[in-house]
Amino acid sequence: MTETIGVLVCRGKELLGDVSDTPLLDSYLLIGEVLARSREWLIAHADETVCSVDQIQIQALFARRHTGEPLAYIRGYQSFWQRDFCVTRDTLIPRPDTELLMEITLERFDQQPMKVVDLGTGTGALAVSLAAERPGWQILGTDISKSTLAIAQKNAGELANVNFLSGSWFTNIQGRFDLIISNPPYIRDTDPHLQALKFEPAAALNAGDDGLDCIRQIINNCHDHLVPGGHILFEHGYDQQEPVMQLLVSAGLTEVQGFRDLQGQPRAVIARSRNFER
Repeated sequence: MTETIGVLVCRGKELLGDVSDTPLLDSYLLIGEVLARSREWLIAHADETVCSVDQIQIQALFARRHTGEPLAYIRGYQSFWQRDFCVTRDTLIPRPDTELLMEITLERFDQQPMKVVDLGTGTGALAVSLAAERPGWQILGTDISKSTLAIAQKNAGELANVNFLSGSWFTNIQGRFDLIISNPPYIRDTDPHLQALKFEPAAALNAGDDGLDCIRQIINNCHDHLVPGGHILFEHGYDQQEPVMQLLVSAGLTEVQGFRDLQGQPRAVIARSRNFER
């Protein structure tokens, strides 16, 4: 039995109401994926019927979303900084909160040539976005997962000023950088919110009992990879800003400054190496 777009939209909204904060939007987006149509088009053509083959595909996507699988994995991409990034189950899904790191970087550093390393690059969201915004910069993205790096390379497309390297944090990295930027794992191993993130790779989320294991590793080794006066910029959990700032100060970094995200939560910290060789 063929049904109209409007009926399918309502069915999707009802089905997804207990797993999504935006069930109506999810319904439109999933139907739009199958029909290759925008939400605006679907609204304007609510009375059009959908063929049985497409209905089966739509119901299959509804079923996946009903299990809690994120929309980004179902659709295969996620928007970040006005670009669509390919995502797979090997990659963490880029978050809007991470765009704060982009804002801080672009506001603080001008167009002059810089060397930047993005540690734990994942999809390459930060590395690729910075490379696109600052053609004169040389960007390196690193990740321990080779399958993840393949996705990042795909997302980089034809950009010539971004490269990728396999390794854990500073492993295999040569030379020094003007800026170290990272959105590392920072969720506590016992955090109850992890269940809601069960579809995403645990290695990109978990960071020990206090969620700071990865941040400690990066801070403890950053001096060997920063130019004198270079900067390090992190994303962190909403309740971790004070301990992260303390770690940076204890490691001898200066000009430590915290930032809040769009929800007013502490979300990022920047610091500077002393203006001399260690």
